[in-house]
Amino acid sequence: MKLFIKYKRTSKEPHVEKIDEEHFIVAVKERPIEGKANEAITEALADYFNVAKSKVTLVSGHASREKLFEIL
Repeated sequence: MKLFIKYKRTSKEPHVEKIDEEHFIVAVKERPIEGKANEAITEALADYFNVAKSKVTLVSGHASREKLFEIL
C-alpha cells in the first residue's frame, strides 16, 4: 500500500490524520535534521496501521514535507 504523507512539525504528541484512502497528514515533534523526522513519521505510521516498523518504508521525499511511504 502506498501512502502520500504531508509532514507537520508540532510540539505535541505524534498523530496521524487521514484525509482519504491514500493521503495522510502526520505531525511529529522531531525536527527534520539527520532523518529524525522521517524516523518519527515511520514510527507514527507503524503505530497507526498496527504493523512492525520494518514494514514501513520511505520511498521518496527524504528532504521534503511531502513524502511517499510504502507499507508492506
